[in-house]
Amino acid sequence: MANQSYKFLDPQTVSRLDSLELRAKMVVEGFISGLHKSPFHGFSVEFADRRQYMPGDPLKLVDWKHYAKSDRYFIKQYEEETNLKSYLLLDLSGSMAYTSDVISKRDYAGSLAASLAYLNLKQRDAVGLVTFDSKIRSYIPPGSRAGQLNQILAEIQEQKPANDTDVGSALHLMAERIKRRGLIVVISDMLDDPEKIISGLRHFRHNRHEVIVFHIVDPREQDFAFRDEAIFKDMETGEEITTLPWQIKKSYSEAFKNFTDTLALQCRQSRIDYHLIDTSTPFDSALYSFLGKRARLY
Repeated sequence: MANQSYKFLDPQTVSRLDSLELRAKMVVEGFISGLHKSPFHGFSVEFADRRQYMPGDPLKLVDWKHYAKSDRYFIKQYEEETNLKSYLLLDLSGSMAYTSDVISKRDYAGSLAASLAYLNLKQRDAVGLVTFDSKIRSYIPPGSRAGQLNQILAEIQEQKPANDTDVGSALHLMAERIKRRGLIVVISDMLDDPEKIISGLRHFRHNRHEVIVFHIVDPREQDFAFRDEAIFKDMETGEEITTLPWQIKKSYSEAFKNFTDTLALQCRQSRIDYHLIDTSTPFDSALYSFLGKRARLY
């Protein structure tokens, strides 16, 4: 079953589906079917409407029906105890349209955001969506009611990559807007000044939010495996340069490594979960990272 479910997490397989809802469902259901071999065993069935019994909890709150099935003690929880608010911040600047192969950064990021929304709502947690480029494009407040998923998916599907990037400013704007402590998930190619990005992320941490960063890159952005003379075009400004890739590969690779190392180090110092993911990476890698953070919050 694990091998069968794994193909549903492959970006190329997912990219062939036109329906974003079907993409999200395929990814999450494929992911959950493999959880029995993971350290999160039981996550898919032990929903957030109960938690493990702790000494001192009132016995009247024990879920005896669940005990009869699992031989384990769990406490029933009310919505205000279980409702973790997650905010998905999705970068839709022009550079996100880039692809060297099958799936663009925008499609990968959109499928990931849709899958995280689906996973949140399956666990009965509230989830919202923010789309941004150099400014905030749209904002759907966190919710868990019927229709929330459709609203989020429709917004992801409708918005197209365009305009310049200003990740740092967009993060600061949302940090000012989101008052109640929650889980902030940033999905972006991070093509901005790293100091501005870190400043925006730290603004969330200052407000006591938990933060996960999914830094989405195309494989060619990471390995720069271009062979022939090429024209490189800035997808946001339109500026072009013609060069022989092998002549600049070393300096590019050093600059890219310095950039990602700086982000990773400063995120770690600020207790922010940073994950560099290229668009060939199966979606379970990101979902496990999200699940690990979520599990630590309960």
